Amino acid sequence: MNMPELSVGMSKSVQKVITKDDTALNFGSGALKDLLATPTLIALMIEAAVDTVDPLLPDSYITHGKGIEIEHEFPTKEGMTVTVTAKLIEVDGNTLSFEIIAYDEIGRIGTGHHARQIVNYDILMNKVDERVGILEGRP
Repeated sequence: MNMPELSVGMSKSVQKVITKDDTALNFGSGALKDLLATPTLIALMIEAAVDTVDPLLPDSYITHGKGIEIEHEFPTKEGMTVTVTAKLIEVDGNTLSFEIIAYDEIGRIGTGHHARQIVNYDILMNKVDERVGILEGRP
């Protein structure tokens, strides 16, 4: 396997206009019906991290999430644009650590740290199939 050089400091950003589907209403919080849901913010943070490194990996290799810790600091209303930037801050073997910052048009709305692992897709899916195979034959 010939892995690319992943450099500390490399980064990518993603942007999204917040729609009704992205609001807290769709995630069980009716009181916050037109505000950005924290799960949506987390998904954008993960997307930015994936976009930073996955396109550089060899065929059959991907990253998968290992952990995430965020602070959703300020609300964002439906119709506003959110920009999320993930920056690679550490490479430790196959484990990658990212610092993530999210903004809307007013300012910073959240920060986080996210860890991902580089894995072979086929090997991962074989392990998933083995694990799920435990369920076969159960009533």
